[in-house]
Amino acid sequence: MQIAIELPSDIVTQLESVNISRRILELIAADRYRQGHIGAAEVRRMLNFSSRWETYEFLKREKAYLPYTEEDLEQDSQAISNLLATE
Repeated sequence: MQIAIELPSDIVTQLESVNISRRILELIAADRYRQGHIGAAEVRRMLNFSSRWETYEFLKREKAYLPYTEEDLEQDSQAISNLLATE
């Protein structure tokens, strides 16, 4: 798929040193991951990373963390407590 974006010429001049297509793809992948719409495997495929570690480094650099609420923490803590109680 190709998408065309029109920019003023002075902005284009400022962005000439940036691979704008790649950067836009990175921003989309990070945002979709952040929202929970795609997982790390999809990010890796979208950006053609060679390893999951490269993917995780990218996500960290972009501050693309999945939301983790206090409720999530409570549920995880309860699940761990339940597992430990059965042993």
